[in-house]
Amino acid sequence: DNLSEEELNQVKDQVWQQLVNNRVLEADAKKVGLTVTEQEIQNVLNDGTSPMLAQTPFVNQQTGRFDVNALKQFLDGYNKAKAAKSEQLDQLQQVYDYWLFIEKQLRTQLLGQKYQALLASCVLSNKAEAKMAFNDNNEESQIQLASLAYSSVKDADVKVTDEDLKAKYEELKPAFRQNIETRDIKYVDYQIKASTADRNAVAKEMNDFQKQLSTASDPSIIVSKSSSAIPYLGVPVSSKAYQQYPDIASKIDSLAIGTTGVIENKQDNTLNIIRVLSKAQLPDSVQFRQIQIAANTPDEARVKADSIQKALAAGANFETLAKRYGQTGEKVWFTGQQYEGAPSMSQDNRTFINALLNGEVNAVQNVSLAQGNIILQVLDKKDFKTKTTAAVIKKLIDFSKSTRGEAYNKFSEFVAKSTTAADLEKNAGKYGYRVQSLNDISTAGHYVAGIHGTRDALKWLFDAKLGDISPLYECGDNDHFMVLVLTAVHPQGYRAWDDPQVKEILKREVMKDKKAEMLESKLKGVNTIAAAQSKGAKVSMVNQITFASPAFVQATGSVEPALSGAVAATAAGKFSKAPVKGNAGVYVFQVMKKTMRAGSKYNEAQMLQQCAQQNMQQVGNFMQDLILKANVVDNRYLFF
Repeated sequence: DNLSEEELNQVKDQVWQQLVNNRVLEADAKKVGLTVTEQEIQNVLNDGTSPMLAQTPFVNQQTGRFDVNALKQFLDGYNKAKAAKSEQLDQLQQVYDYWLFIEKQLRTQLLGQKYQALLASCVLSNKAEAKMAFNDNNEESQIQLASLAYSSVKDADVKVTDEDLKAKYEELKPAFRQNIETRDIKYVDYQIKASTADRNAVAKEMNDFQKQLSTASDPSIIVSKSSSAIPYLGVPVSSKAYQQYPDIASKIDSLAIGTTGVIENKQDNTLNIIRVLSKAQLPDSVQFRQIQIAANTPDEARVKADSIQKALAAGANFETLAKRYGQTGEKVWFTGQQYEGAPSMSQDNRTFINALLNGEVNAVQNVSLAQGNIILQVLDKKDFKTKTTAAVIKKLIDFSKSTRGEAYNKFSEFVAKSTTAADLEKNAGKYGYRVQSLNDISTAGHYVAGIHGTRDALKWLFDAKLGDISPLYECGDNDHFMVLVLTAVHPQGYRAWDDPQVKEILKREVMKDKKAEMLESKLKGVNTIAAAQSKGAKVSMVNQITFASPAFVQATGSVEPALSGAVAATAAGKFSKAPVKGNAGVYVFQVMKKTMRAGSKYNEAQMLQQCAQQNMQQVGNFMQDLILKANVVDNRYLFF
């Protein structure tokens, strides 16, 4: 219940992903005969070291470890209660259901470990691979490089035809496969803002609150009446207490005692008043012990408390007295984090916290509260910092009902007149709205255009037909109006070559190919760096090139894997056999020298292990491949 909408969506995504992973893994494991036996589960329970088991109620409080005997006792008790239909069954059922969940998670985890072990046994390395990998990582080349950047050829000098794009599409087609359906929209989103009259009304109200707060004997009354976003705690807090409100946190420590004027903060669209009541260097960590005095009447509690305080003053043992009242009197630490973020604060809590923060070390206090008394002894204080007791009124500059009504009527009229995509485009400007585009929305999304409360719009989108106009949606935090039109549907499979996004990629790649051809022809027959330089190439020295690490070329500002490969295949003293087509240009080079990296030494066993690990990383995304082949359909948008 305390999770924000974003946090709740993250939890939903995690649960969904875990569900999909588990179902897909179980299905594939079944095909190869992998299972988890009862004995394997029992072995895990007997071992008791799985982190999952530490999350159960069956942990030995002395050792902090999972206790399988405690589990057995619980299961036995549960079965007896179930057979007898005991009144405790409902309470036990919750724990039992949680245990079934943990047990299921353990099975899934063990199955995943078995599957990964089976997969790892299929990934091998050999001595030849190990030796090659060592050389690829440690043989360094120094070259003299001549570069002709693609940017040296004007785009206007390159002609790209549809036939060129289609040919490149066939070459790169696997890159344009999408595993889920996505949809494109155009939409108008209008956020309601406070009018000038609204702003003036809020400012007038805040000016009145400022006068009241500056003289109030009880600031909590004024803060409560103002409906401030920041509650009044009435105890000293550090600036951390306001970390959710950077504008307050950044200035609270520097303010003197007194009341500020009304301050506008444009970042969160609020007006703010701060009254500093006190300021002091106080501990953020306090060690203390206490004896709580309960009695039939407050007077009786005070008498008992006075008696205990006198006994302690006479040398009585604190813990012994505490035990006499059914308490331990143990030493505990109290930190600012435990109270500074509280949504409210009772007067008793204020009294107690102030006694902790201001009490003398080792002195015994008799703290009188509404429900009784507390004998309190502060034992240690640490981490002193500036703490301020302040009353803060933070009020949103919000729109009024009439402003919202006017905005709704205007937007509603706009939607009514916009029955086609063309109408939407044409009418938006007349009404002062802006049409925006959003591409590749999938059912995995939680919002449209990142705006809260757009679940209904998302559901409409995946039921709509091409060109459909949505109804008006009221969304956001009751401050947005939205209408959308479905402009494209991209089904699962390969995007078409003339899809705008695909076409842009193809055009870029074809442009690069044609520029490469032009530059390669320019370097045709060149067999020296000087000759390449005479053709306009930029010359530079590049050091420490290895096959395993792509070379970075300063002249073109690009990483060039193809250049690393060509250099590795060229002997020392030799010139490149042909121009090398790279990511940002065409290159020719002369290998000046080749040496093994200083300090490198071949260790066959180590390299075999390293190769095996690298190979395993290559197949590490096996889960995504399994999910892809399982043809999972994501209809979450229909339900949450």
